[in-house]
Amino acid sequence: MEQNQQQSKQLQIKVRDEELKGAYSNLMQILHTKEEFVLDFFLNAPPQGILAARVMVSPAHAKRIAQALAENVKKYEEKFGAISEGEAPEGKIGFIK
Repeated sequence: MEQNQQQSKQLQIKVRDEELKGAYSNLMQILHTKEEFVLDFFLNAPPQGILAARVMVSPAHAKRIAQALAENVKKYEEKFGAISEGEAPEGKIGFIK
C-alpha cells in the first residue's frame, strides 16, 4: 500500500518537443510586485539582446528557487572548484517593440 501512495504522489510532467531544447541565457533581470516575481532571461548578443524566456512565480516559490540555486552552486563548487564572477554588463536593460 505504501508503494501505491508513493506512486500516486509522483508528478507527471508533459513537455513539448520544442521546450526540450531549452533556452540559453547570459543575462537576467528580476522584477517583482507584492504578488509575484518576474524573471526575465535574455540572450545578450550585441548590438541587441533578445528575451529568451520570461518566468513568473509566487514570492514563496521565488524563495525556494533561490535556496535551490544556492544549494546547487555550492555542490557544483565542491565538485568543480570555485566559480569566478564575471563582469556585470554595463548599462540598463530596456525593451523595444
